[in-house]
Amino acid sequence: MRCISFDVFRTLGFPDTTVVKPEHFLKHKDALADADWVLFPEYWQLNALVYGLGCRVFPSEASYRIGHDKIEMTRAFQTVVPGNTPWTLIEPNGPQERELIWDTMPLPFVAKHPKASMGEGVWLIENRADWQRYCESAPVLYAQEYLPIDRDIRVVIVGDQVVTAYWRHQAAQGFYNNVARGGRIDTAEVPDAAVELALTLARELGVDHAGFDIAMVGEHPYVLEFNRLFGNQGLNRGTRLQDAILAYLHRMETPKDPDTPLDPVPPLPQAV
Repeated sequence: MRCISFDVFRTLGFPDTTVVKPEHFLKHKDALADADWVLFPEYWQLNALVYGLGCRVFPSEASYRIGHDKIEMTRAFQTVVPGNTPWTLIEPNGPQERELIWDTMPLPFVAKHPKASMGEGVWLIENRADWQRYCESAPVLYAQEYLPIDRDIRVVIVGDQVVTAYWRHQAAQGFYNNVARGGRIDTAEVPDAAVELALTLARELGVDHAGFDIAMVGEHPYVLEFNRLFGNQGLNRGTRLQDAILAYLHRMETPKDPDTPLDPVPPLPQAV
């Protein structure tokens, strides 16, 4: 299995893998077209690789497209698991829309920037001044109900397998659960419902490399978002993630034997 990687750190130690700088990819068109897998390209490379060169990329195209924008991500969640998606209002950033959301969404509520990550660009709206500051900085209005939680669950999925799942407790300043913003990891057992929700989303949406953030309100799981490129703080040391990726790539690479029927062949009719 021949691979080309655009991320030296995420594919360090991968066998038969050549690392290329993203900005130099046009110098390697023949090699890219011949590769079995192209690993971790930048988002801006995707169209050229998939449609121009016919490359098979990992993470999947769906992982890139859906994971690139919280608005598109939330709409996908609303389509697949509407009962597990927090109530969300998405509107253009105009004066009427600002008033509509302010009058409709109970306080406190959460507002987000569409392309923020690691807890950046996420606002807790507790009063009119908070809302005004958010509106002045947001390209599009994204308002979501506030869930009464002090922790959430990160479920890391590669392919159709869960690599790990762990709790993320709220940071000392409150609100944020992201480790990058001071959240604390807890490896206590997580509810099956959270894991099953992440697996359902990965399967239905074609997302094969993601850290899903799941909130539990009582016994009911809600999906907040997923990150295509997630941190490894909860994975401990070792090669667990690398092994999972390589096993998945090999599994997807191995063709099914055309001479082995999937179902038993019925007996041929006998002449009488």
